[in-house]
Amino acid sequence: MAAGSARDTVIDAMPWIQTVRPEAASGRLAKSYRAGVERAGRVFGIVRTMSLQPAVLDASMGLYVAIMKQPGELSLAQREMLATVVSRANDCHY
Repeated sequence: MAAGSARDTVIDAMPWIQTVRPEAASGRLAKSYRAGVERAGRVFGIVRTMSLQPAVLDASMGLYVAIMKQPGELSLAQREMLATVVSRANDCHY
């Protein structure tokens, strides 16, 4: 990228968003958090940002699993590579 591009600037921290800590979760959210730990080893911040809306969290994770984990023509490694390239193109550290 050329000097002066967006990537040359300092990335601002994400605004503060109220979330529910894993140890404080109950009901549907606790179940969603447990599924996240089983899937990824911990509850990532991007998951916690949806903690006040468990239905949205479940829908988002359902879409993620459908895209990344279901059988298809692309391998998991290829899907992860595409996700990484798209995240980089969007200046997203996730």
